[in-house]
Amino acid sequence: MKNLKRRQKLLIALLAIVVVLAVVYRITLCPPSDDLPAEARVTQMLEDGGCLSCHTANPDLPFYATWPVAGDLVQKDAKEGYRAYDIAPLYEALKSGSTPNPVDVAKVEKVAIDRRMPEAKYYLMHWGSQMTEAKADIFVEWARDYRTAYYNDGLVGDRAGEPIRPIIPPTDIDDAKARLGFDLYHDTRLSVDNTISCASCHDLKTGGVDNHQYSHGVNDLLGGVNAPTVYNAVYNFVQFWDGRAKTLAEQAAGPPLNPVEMASTSFDEIIAKLAEDKDYVERFAALYPEGITEASITNAIEEFERTLTTPNSQFDKWLLGDNGALSKQELNGYALFKEHNCATCHVGVNLGGESYELMGLRRHYFEERGMELTEEDNGRYKETKEERDRHRFKVPSLRNVELTWPYYHDGTRLTMDDAVRDMALYQSDVELTDGEVMDIVAFLRTLTGEYNGVKLTNTNEYGVIVVHDDHE
Repeated sequence: MKNLKRRQKLLIALLAIVVVLAVVYRITLCPPSDDLPAEARVTQMLEDGGCLSCHTANPDLPFYATWPVAGDLVQKDAKEGYRAYDIAPLYEALKSGSTPNPVDVAKVEKVAIDRRMPEAKYYLMHWGSQMTEAKADIFVEWARDYRTAYYNDGLVGDRAGEPIRPIIPPTDIDDAKARLGFDLYHDTRLSVDNTISCASCHDLKTGGVDNHQYSHGVNDLLGGVNAPTVYNAVYNFVQFWDGRAKTLAEQAAGPPLNPVEMASTSFDEIIAKLAEDKDYVERFAALYPEGITEASITNAIEEFERTLTTPNSQFDKWLLGDNGALSKQELNGYALFKEHNCATCHVGVNLGGESYELMGLRRHYFEERGMELTEEDNGRYKETKEERDRHRFKVPSLRNVELTWPYYHDGTRLTMDDAVRDMALYQSDVELTDGEVMDIVAFLRTLTGEYNGVKLTNTNEYGVIVVHDDHE
């Protein structure tokens, strides 16, 4: 009888413990209070969700990180988490009240929607960290409100929360400087032998590129990286694949002195040639008190390049409310584009150009590529010498992408089909079906816009570029 009573008491005690733990567990799963500002609620969920335990350079590791076996797993997760994504800039922006990067907003929003973080092995050890539907809704609402305020582009309804935004061209262009910049952009006198201009590699008639794997400079020398489009470059947060130029003017100063591209020995050499042109001398004098200088040359080119925006694509029209602008296939392609995480890097007005991202996030791209590594393959690492930046590149724009083949920084994909299929594989570990590839490509074709009121075309024949494996 005594044993029975003991068992009954033990059972009751165990049930009480389970009930208490269940209640505590449910309480800790609740989202932050509605009384808090949106930024504070998101900050709290990032903290409670353990994001800082993996996705920072100096992670806030849990107490068991020093244990045998479990500790090794924690250290591995922290290393891979930071390699994939550094959440510190977003967290610091939220804490300080500054404006987060739109890519960070998109990444966190997508993780919340998919409810894939934190992983079970974390939230089972840290009650209350699990992503719930209520928490995900807070992230989505926050992201929508952020985009509405950040872009201020007039999108309404469901489209106000889209990660991609329509192009609204700048209105503060200095027309005289832009016309001067146009002429300089097409002037071969910027090169040492008067054969190469900016337009040689960034032709406005061929999507702002040259459709070569690597561009041909003076004496037919080959560069080591695929030329990105000049269209909509004004929306990039930095210029060049490795981000070494902060502005369009700084970018314009690079190729003229590059020994493989234009190979001029100095801007003094360029200025001397331009100074022999009476028309240039008069135009520069009228616009720049200092006359013809490196700064005035690059400023004029920058002003011209600010005009190279391509609004009024089919997709822009849909964003702005034209429900008939996209077909069912194109809309499905856009849904797949978002589903497979493409819209966490290719965001904003330019569908890219807002962040540096690792090439080969989920699979080792460079090990499987079949080409020897080059200096250009190092990406951002070339500039920072920080190991985390190796193979990390400025995300390219997808505007007018159907015109800008071949693709990737190494120009190894000649068609959009190949580029889409392999990007899904290497970045998202997803093997797309042929139908999914067709739908995503159909969506990408809707991103071709207008320049000066005329839809962009490409006078080159599609898919005829030879890939150069040996480029010195």
